[in-house]
Amino acid sequence: MSPKLKRLSGKEVVSILNKFGFTFHSQKGSHVKLRRISTAGAKQTLTVPIHDELDLGTLRVIIRQASRYIPEEQLRPYFYSK
Repeated sequence: MSPKLKRLSGKEVVSILNKFGFTFHSQKGSHVKLRRISTAGAKQTLTVPIHDELDLGTLRVIIRQASRYIPEEQLRPYFYSK
């Protein structure tokens, strides 16, 4: 059986991504852009909606986008229950 995706708020997701070096860049409405600069100097940007509870599909998309920059094995403990 595969691990179950946790129910998280937008603020919780922002807090998790802060641990990986992403910081607040800008906000438009309820969507926050987080950014970090890679060691090679490339800008890495993620957008997170600040909702009380994110839909599971939205959460999967955020994880997929974040896994472009962060190994999925490192993200998994924060987003999936055991």
